Amino acid sequence: MAQIFAKLFLGIKVRDTQAGLKIFKGKVLEKVFPRLLVKNYAFDLEILSVANYLGFKRIYEAPLKFNYQFGSLTHATGLSTIYKCLLDALAVYYRLHILHYYDNKNKRKWVYDKDLQMRINTGR
Repeated sequence: MAQIFAKLFLGIKVRDTQAGLKIFKGKVLEKVFPRLLVKNYAFDLEILSVANYLGFKRIYEAPLKFNYQFGSLTHATGLSTIYKCLLDALAVYYRLHILHYYDNKNKRKWVYDKDLQMRINTGR
């Protein structure tokens, strides 16, 4: 589900947005991290979509093998997780295409965090 949403609505051309290790160059993270808001379910989608939106198009994928057990997705907790992921993904789409929140021109207050040694979004 996340991959279809990522391709159709966010323009991310990867096979799997959720599983696996993500490795980025420092310059990508310096541009992307200060813009991020999602803290939970669609964090991977937001990183990939913002990086793509800012022009970082080269994504390399390595295959992973998982032994899925789908039983947990059929009870209330699993369905709740899917629902929350969808809501977070829709919020990323809204900020990306309607609010243009991730644009450089957007006047948000970013501050320099000494511990992280980078600019961060204060959310104000």
